[in-house]
Parts: sequence; structure tokens; C-alpha cells
Amino acid sequence: MTIISDKASFCREVLVEWCVKREGKIGGPGKIVEIDESKFGRRKYNVGRLVEGQWVFGGICRQTRAVFLVPVEKRDRETLLNVIKERVEPGTTIISDCWRAYNCLEEEGYRHLTVNHSINFVDPNTHAHTNTIERLWREAKRKVPLFGRRKKHFVGYLAKTMFVMTFPNSNEMFHHFLVEAAALYNPQQPQQS
Repeated sequence: MTIISDKASFCREVLVEWCVKREGKIGGPGKIVEIDESKFGRRKYNVGRLVEGQWVFGGICRQTRAVFLVPVEKRDRETLLNVIKERVEPGTTIISDCWRAYNCLEEEGYRHLTVNHSINFVDPNTHAHTNTIERLWREAKRKVPLFGRRKKHFVGYLAKTMFVMTFPNSNEMFHHFLVEAAALYNPQQPQQS
């Protein structure tokens, strides 16, 4: 069991490093980024509301399909705005639901469109929708383990999700994984203990 655990830990480490290298801003003037937050968890006995899990804040650029997924402890204005400033270029059109934490986006240099999901899924006036990010949540939740999930490994689960979504072809995925592993653990250089 230790060998399997070590291999899983190695893979998570490689994928987290891949994500760190790719960290940057998405969007920009003329581009649309959908943002949303979602709780990754499960219902107790598969009924009722979610009782345990991890909140994740994410965004996807419609034009480039670039994605970010960030685990967050709180969904307040300060937390989400800090992530938006780190991950989304100023001048981007941001589409979100009507969560109050997003009310300040116009003041921060973004164009902000909203969709009130209690009324409709596509705003009839602006045609704004968050269908792309909602589909991202569905795909991401399918890729994160349901059982045996550890909070300390959650960043690794999200890194794997983004990696798999970036390289849907398994041959290409394997190639890029090996390239990243070789870059992280260069066989030409002795490893430091």
C-alpha cells in the first residue's frame, strides 16, 4: 500500500508543480471570463444538503478555455476579489451569478454582467450566462475522488483535474506528464534530501 501511496503523492506533486508554472491571468480586454464558486463534497447518506467538503472558486475564459480552480475557505468579498485580481486580467468582461461578493467588480476595472439564476439561466437583456463554468464544475467534480478524499491533498486533486482537462488525449497527457516529471526530477542532477 505504501508504494501506491508514494506513486499517488509523486503524481500530485508533479501536477501541482505544473499548475504553479502555468499560474497567470486569464481573460483581458475583449475576452469573457465566467466565474463561480462551488462546494466539492457529498451529502450525508446521499440526502439533504452538503455537510462536508471544500469550497472552490473558479473561472474559465470562453475564448481560450484557460481555467483556474482555487480552494477557498470563505466566499466573502475580500477572499474572492483577491483571487480575481490574481487570476483575471483587468478590462475582462466577467459573468457571474448575483452573489453579493461580486458587486464591486465594476469598481475594480472589470466589465461585469450577471445572471439571476432564481429567475432564468440566460439573462434576456444581455444574453449573459454561466453555462460554461457550470459545465466545468460538473466535469471537475467527476474527476475528484468521492471517497478517501483528504483535505491536505485537495490542491493536488484540482491540479489533476486541470491537467486532464487541458490534455484530453491520453497520449498527449502522458507525454506532458513525463515532461513535467523530468523537469521536476531531473535525472541528470542528484536529488537533495
